[in-house]
Amino acid sequence: MAKLKMMNEYLKRDVDSMNFQEAVFSDETQQFVTPYDPKPGTPVTFRLRVAKGDDSEVELHIEGEKTSHPLYKTHEDELFDYLAVNIVVQDEPIRYYYVLKQGKKNFYYNKHGFGQNLILHYNFRLIPGLTVPNWARGAVMYQIFVDRFYNGDKTNDVLKHEYAYLGKTPLAMEWDEEIKAGDFSNFYGGDIKGVMDKMGYLKDLGVEVIYLNPVFLSPSCHKYDTQDYDYVDPHFGVIIEDEGDVLKFERVDNKYATRHKTRVTSKVNLEASNKLMIEFIEMAHENGIKVILDGVFNHAGSFHKWMDYAGFYKDSGEPIGAYHSKDSPYHSYFLWHGGEWPNNDNYDAWWANPNHPKLYFEGSQELFDYLIEIGKKWVSPPYNADGWRLDVAEDLGCSKEMNHKFWQAFNKAVKGANPEAIILAEHYGDPSPWLNGKEWDTVMSYDSFMSPLTWFLTGVNKHSEENRPSLRNDAMAFEGAMRYQMATFNIHALQSAMNQLSNHDHSRFLTRTNCTTGRWHTVGPRASERGVNKNIMMEAVVFQMTWPGAPTIYYGDEAGLMGWTDPDNRRPFPWGNEDILLTELHRELIILRREYPVLKHGSVEFLWSNYGFLSFGRWDDKQKIIVAMNNNNRPMKVMLPVWKIGISKGFLTQLIITGFDQFDKTKRSFTVKDGMVELLVPNYSSVVLTQ
Repeated sequence: MAKLKMMNEYLKRDVDSMNFQEAVFSDETQQFVTPYDPKPGTPVTFRLRVAKGDDSEVELHIEGEKTSHPLYKTHEDELFDYLAVNIVVQDEPIRYYYVLKQGKKNFYYNKHGFGQNLILHYNFRLIPGLTVPNWARGAVMYQIFVDRFYNGDKTNDVLKHEYAYLGKTPLAMEWDEEIKAGDFSNFYGGDIKGVMDKMGYLKDLGVEVIYLNPVFLSPSCHKYDTQDYDYVDPHFGVIIEDEGDVLKFERVDNKYATRHKTRVTSKVNLEASNKLMIEFIEMAHENGIKVILDGVFNHAGSFHKWMDYAGFYKDSGEPIGAYHSKDSPYHSYFLWHGGEWPNNDNYDAWWANPNHPKLYFEGSQELFDYLIEIGKKWVSPPYNADGWRLDVAEDLGCSKEMNHKFWQAFNKAVKGANPEAIILAEHYGDPSPWLNGKEWDTVMSYDSFMSPLTWFLTGVNKHSEENRPSLRNDAMAFEGAMRYQMATFNIHALQSAMNQLSNHDHSRFLTRTNCTTGRWHTVGPRASERGVNKNIMMEAVVFQMTWPGAPTIYYGDEAGLMGWTDPDNRRPFPWGNEDILLTELHRELIILRREYPVLKHGSVEFLWSNYGFLSFGRWDDKQKIIVAMNNNNRPMKVMLPVWKIGISKGFLTQLIITGFDQFDKTKRSFTVKDGMVELLVPNYSSVVLTQ
């Protein structure tokens, strides 16, 4: 320690020294908590790292307990001392923090870092018995909006004027045609066969998990308005029986849409479509790829036989829908606000969208039980899907009590059928009430990933609808937001959280790099392509592929797709016109993740930040990675304190660098002296190094 000039301040025992404070570290990964997924009643070793020679008295405190747990020194290395304490954990979750006593002063350490004030929000979390499937930790996921990915079977394409929905008949779009108004009813022909046809592309890219936007029967292209939870939509699957007529333009009454009725109610078509789904998931598994389905259980679609707004099921032998009769056996599936039958429009709907009638679980145990069985069905043989992404999961039910009751039952059923299935929820805000081992495994990390990174790199929000230039390049605000939001996660949820740059609800990240606001209907689609900075996009991809969590690519991001928020973010995949640079960058970074598993499960720590500049380390006892990003329009020469991740001397090897509209894998060495490394980081670039 004495030989390291950079660490001299530590030896002075100056507790006000920033370096001394920054030497203290612990987290919830398996190198600091062993085992980090303990069963109730088992001993757990908690560890804390301090500066070598630090004589602080260190205790672990558990919220709600009066007694403390003193730590003892277990070993040391050239830079640090390592302290530990063994505690037998019971059934209940615990939240804990460390206290370092220097004379009469107490200092605290939790996810907020080292300081004299204890902020409980940042305390560490451990939930005995909680874990997630190992395959989901850090897995590279790929989200597919099926209608826009690839058309593998033209015989199942939606026909022009095939039926009427929300006052509009569907259009059959050409693959290279621009998005049009009423996009919910415009179809490009993508289907499950198309995903199967491109399985080789996905495998070559390095995809480990496919997340499909909804595929179940529905009248829209997005299919968040489910018509039947038991069957894949034949327009995505297989159409064998295909008799009847489409609507004439002047006649939009669905009683004349006999062709569509045949297509979506024929058991031959429905069962053949489910069979194709079995084949698709089997094919994905044969290629080493998991499949996650999208479950929309907060609301159904108005076309569902339970409501039957369109009347497709009136003469099919099904019980009458609740829209047509108060005596429908499905009446209690929905919450009514007066009105008269038949054709009663006074039902509770999600965000007042009549095509999204909200399901009233409080009114029907039958409904509750049925959807629990649906959750179980698709992760069980013969389908064997690998989990669920849950749409607007916090909104389900009309009370918090019902919400938690349903998700607990859902978890029990799904995990009972397939213990290796993941349950991943769409959620904004604090997810911790559901991340308890009994409901959701993890969430889509909007607040802890997409939003902070977007603000830092572009100064606009994830919808490209708000511009806050003061947040662009504000590294302090970024680090603060990340620490605050990530503190709501347990380690298992964090390592499997869906980290996205773009998705079907937000603008494309490449568009956000123009740092302007707009929407498809206000400024037009071409404006989303002007002034974009591909180098900022590459910075974002490097961050996504090296940060804790499951990096999730929204189809086409790797191919350079641009677009404002919904619906412009749902353009067809540009087959034959891909951005080769971005595609290859994604491929190389995914290879890097395979070569350095520390990127999946290692600790993370910010190294040094400044205006427009971020750097962090990922490390465990075997591998060390350093990432630096310069989002300024000028190069920066920096000294990075790599001692924070245990590197005191020797050399670092550059693995990849981006910038100047290219990336480079040429190996280059950098000397580490006294725990510091000097780098010249070009403008709008990122660099990844290893020891």
